Amino acid sequence: MSELERIAAEIRACTRCILHRGRTQAVPGAGAEEAEIMFIGEAPGFHEDQQGLPFVGASGKFLDDMLGSIGLSREQVYIANVVKCRPPANRDPLPEEIAACSSYLERQIAAIKPLLIVTLGRFSMARFFDKARISQIHGQAQRVGDVVCYPLYHPAAALHQPSLRRVVEEDFQRIPKILAQADQIAKYEPPPQAEQLRLF
Repeated sequence: MSELERIAAEIRACTRCILHRGRTQAVPGAGAEEAEIMFIGEAPGFHEDQQGLPFVGASGKFLDDMLGSIGLSREQVYIANVVKCRPPANRDPLPEEIAACSSYLERQIAAIKPLLIVTLGRFSMARFFDKARISQIHGQAQRVGDVVCYPLYHPAAALHQPSLRRVVEEDFQRIPKILAQADQIAKYEPPPQAEQLRLF
């Protein structure tokens, strides 16, 4: 059994937060164990909860289309979420739920050792870019620790807001170039406190 399989088994049996009470299945993640690119979303939705796989609804179809547009399939990348069980009625995950799952995500990243992490939406973005706003840093790759992180809007946002669809598509097209230049990308510097206050 690989490390990712061990983590997945723990996630499927997890009772660390209240989300386990309402799940059909936990959704550990799926994809290549030695993927160069790891996508991290927010939380499972209805279809993910039913199938135990990430991004299998409408957002997943859009993600598949975007992967295809840069010559990739989901079998070549790894896809996971910040939270591994579906929040009731697809509400936002709570801080304590994110915290309960955080060690699982950390271990998945350590096991895969991706060159590039693509965050999908603000909750996964916040894991790497605390205090930042997705509207201001989407499409800008920056090094966080030993990995390059590339924040994008969540595919669901593009489906619900047509004005964002082209933004997501354009940001996605930069992924191959970012991956090729990963060793040259500068370290993330959080905005000065004055700018943080202005942003919020």
